[in-house]
Amino acid sequence: MRNNIILALLLSAIGGMVQAQNYNVQLIPDSISKKADAVTRYEELHIIIKSNSKAIIQHKYAITIFNEDGDDYAAYSNSYNKMEDLSDISGNLYDAMGKKIKSVKKKDIEDVAVRDGMSLIRDDRTKSHNFNWKQYPYTIEYEDEQTYNSIFFLPYWLPFKNYYYGVQNSKFIVETPPNYNLRIKAIQYPGKPRIINDANGSTYTWEISNKPPVVYEPLSPSFFELFTNVFIAPTEFTYGNYQGNMSSWQSFGKFVIDLNKDRDALPENVRNDVHRIVNGLNTKEEKIKALYKYMQSNTRYINIVIGISGWQPFDAASVSTNKYGDCKALSNFMVSLLKEAGIKANYVLINSGKKVNDGLTDDFPAPYFNHAICCVPNGKDTIWLECTSQTESAGFMGSFTGNREALLIADDGGHVVRTPRYTSKENQQIRKVIATISETGDLSATVNTNFTGIKEELPHSLIHDASKEIREKYLNNAINLPTYKVEKFDYTEHQDIMPSADELLQISSTAYATVSGKRLFIQPNLFNKSNAKLSKDSARVNPIYIADAYKEIDSISITIPAGYTPEAIPANTSINNKFGSYSISYKVQGNKIELVRTEICDKNQFPATDYTELVKYYEAMYKADRNRIVFVKKDS
Repeated sequence: MRNNIILALLLSAIGGMVQAQNYNVQLIPDSISKKADAVTRYEELHIIIKSNSKAIIQHKYAITIFNEDGDDYAAYSNSYNKMEDLSDISGNLYDAMGKKIKSVKKKDIEDVAVRDGMSLIRDDRTKSHNFNWKQYPYTIEYEDEQTYNSIFFLPYWLPFKNYYYGVQNSKFIVETPPNYNLRIKAIQYPGKPRIINDANGSTYTWEISNKPPVVYEPLSPSFFELFTNVFIAPTEFTYGNYQGNMSSWQSFGKFVIDLNKDRDALPENVRNDVHRIVNGLNTKEEKIKALYKYMQSNTRYINIVIGISGWQPFDAASVSTNKYGDCKALSNFMVSLLKEAGIKANYVLINSGKKVNDGLTDDFPAPYFNHAICCVPNGKDTIWLECTSQTESAGFMGSFTGNREALLIADDGGHVVRTPRYTSKENQQIRKVIATISETGDLSATVNTNFTGIKEELPHSLIHDASKEIREKYLNNAINLPTYKVEKFDYTEHQDIMPSADELLQISSTAYATVSGKRLFIQPNLFNKSNAKLSKDSARVNPIYIADAYKEIDSISITIPAGYTPEAIPANTSINNKFGSYSISYKVQGNKIELVRTEICDKNQFPATDYTELVKYYEAMYKADRNRIVFVKKDS
């Protein structure tokens, strides 16, 4: 018996040594550490699905930090709430030779409520820790465990954390009960997972090893398109007291219908307001705009994240009483107002943000949404409503929610739809400039600019979100002139489904033109110079992704002092290619310079082999935008 105990202790000790990792940085292959800010030495993300309402998430990892740019990866942070418990955290810090320097102490772990400045109620908290070490290279190691009381959300595996990040070894393990229908979406993963089936269920394993860092290339597609990541999702699940199925977008939508059921009742005074507003209005569009304005005037946005309220909207009566709500509550309130007016509208889930990673694919239903909006279907005249803004135009989605797939919740469940796409026909900046150059080269100019579509978002923000002081500070730093002063500015907004805004600026700039002896040197393209210069890279790897779509026209008239004649006028430039079009033309008549610059660009994607051509296109624009006209003074 005694011998058996000794043997067990020996085996336990050996097992511990086998599990211990050697974090000497010299063990990292040069191919992985070269150009790396940080490298994952070891990672195991282990998800154990117990049932439709419970999962255990175990995460342990070690990261070597090589420089200051990698320090962010050394910080530990994880959130938890009533539905997602978080155990105590363990961790260690190692030096370059792999020698342990210190361990995580419980008193050093911060445990704070999440504060985002926009939320009235949140029940989630964050535990965080940082060794704050600065002697490079060093290695951090952390381990934690979470218990999920719902499998509605499940973590995904993203072994590459960013560009300039290498991976020595990373593993993703998922255990499921017998006959469990696990749904999987793998991106940029070579091959298929290893699967072991036995009486206890199934175990899936994904693993990558010895992957060098990826160097950032400008104008690349989304990070999620380029790097290895694996998403998993349940088929059936429990969320709070609700049962759901996400085998299809339609069934997922039925779950949302259950969440929103009986939450559209309006108080009598609000119902009376609705009928008072729409009575006498003739068209459906007029009624929608009027009720949208009513919603904007009587509510404000406050985020609410507590329990299932992260997904279930507060009822319409609460919104009307409290005068506030989050995106879900306000969108549900808007749908309720329209319903009272006899107008069919739909609640819509969407992934918002200016950098679009849709979060929605036709073949993988999952709860990757962060926002809700309202939609009034009407064929080509469908109107979309952003309900968290008190100033936005009815029907305009903009860069925050435009041009992406969303989930419209209809009576029969969810349907994938696409929000409006804004192209160069809608996103326009049309500028007219009347300017004068003095004998000493000083510039005075009156600038009138009309912005439409997504181009209108900046002046919209300056009008509604910025104080006069902030507007002045912005304008005195935003214009591409060496030295200048904004003497006067004014904005006028025109709200419509395609909003627009007019900007009036009066600007002065000392010594804009150069006077040298008899000659006057002027760069006539005053305000819109391309700053895009790409490095010449013959080894481009990633496709080219152009995210912006716009049309810009600058018409400039400059009066120069009398007595000068042109000595050198740049040739007109006109370029049309797959990337867009650009032209700039010059005309000199008497003491007036007339310049017209036009640039058109539309969102598109191109193969990496087109990169050299794109570099040349940007270089041509950069050069043409900075051309100068030379005048010489006539002898008197």
